[in-house]
Amino acid sequence: MTNSASGFDPKRLAHLKTVIEQDIAKDTYFGAVIAVARHGEVGMLEAIGWGDQENTRALQTDSVFSLFSLTKAFTNTLVYRAIELGQFALTTRVVEVIPELEGHGREKINFFHLLTHSSGLPPVWIPKEGMTINKLDEIIAAICEKIVPLQEPGVLVHYSPLVHHALMGEAVRRCDPLGRGYRELLQDEVLTPLGMKDTAIGVRKDLQERHIFPDFRGKPPQEHLSSNVPGNPQGAFADEHAEMPWVGGVSTVPDLLRFAEMFRQGGTLEGNRIVSPAMMELATTNWTGDKPNELYKQIAINHGWEPYPAYIGLGFGLRGEQVCPTLYGGTLSSPGAFGNYGAGSTLFWVDPEWGISVACLTAGVMHPALNIERFQKLNDIIMSAAL
Repeated sequence: MTNSASGFDPKRLAHLKTVIEQDIAKDTYFGAVIAVARHGEVGMLEAIGWGDQENTRALQTDSVFSLFSLTKAFTNTLVYRAIELGQFALTTRVVEVIPELEGHGREKINFFHLLTHSSGLPPVWIPKEGMTINKLDEIIAAICEKIVPLQEPGVLVHYSPLVHHALMGEAVRRCDPLGRGYRELLQDEVLTPLGMKDTAIGVRKDLQERHIFPDFRGKPPQEHLSSNVPGNPQGAFADEHAEMPWVGGVSTVPDLLRFAEMFRQGGTLEGNRIVSPAMMELATTNWTGDKPNELYKQIAINHGWEPYPAYIGLGFGLRGEQVCPTLYGGTLSSPGAFGNYGAGSTLFWVDPEWGISVACLTAGVMHPALNIERFQKLNDIIMSAAL
């Protein structure tokens, strides 16, 4: 479905669909659901291809995907809210909220360091080898026991797959005066106000039939074990009750587009204010300067690219000033374009200057560098379609 009234060239959006179909035909990935909007008007909403390698399950526009690290955007939003309510500040030391983190120099780490991936803590995928990851309290205990800094906070930017957002998810829970858990807090304060009815932490029972279980294409980077789904090395992605503020979200493209639209409109959607304009301005500012993201520095070198700046705001990835590999709007977007993504498959981004919002969820997890190339190509086509 394309709509010329949205401020896009429908021929160019049709070309976008064709390019995705061509990639799927080459087995680059299995399928994609994508929504493209301008000034809140949807110009394209398409389900293309399949949810599985065997091409037996056609994707639908309401297919439910595991979000991987795009989940972190939900946690970031709860942190923004906690700061706005005065529950803690960007400069608050994390040990003031989670005292058991004290020791090994971790007292110096504050919430600004967590949001900007500059805490000095190691970028681990799991705090203790072989443990299940579905229970937040167990993850926090393992972090406090095992995870110690590699360097002083603020020295390096190194993307944190798990630790930062586990700590922030726990912090917002502990500071909630109503005593809600992370899942309930997110539901009440973000998902319900935004009308995101097909989004949850854990694969909610009513979403399970539409859920596209992640396929790592035979190369799982690590296990995601759940005590509720024994015998499955990726069982956490099938767990209804898993509470993982860094990786446990599921959603649909229409829901994710609503989330992106809230950010495009300065933190408010349809009269429901989630984030203040002041916080949005701060969150979309580059706080990492020209420092590279150490994780992506190595990916770049291995892929034959020159390392490039991390361009990280308060949790958001930013397009930035340089012409370099980017997930957020491609090379044609404004420097202020921003968004979040998840391992080789999930993405939303916003270009406030052009009024563009995009959500794309895909099946068949791609290698990080190839994923960047894929989304950059698609996003350049989207930007070229703007009239």
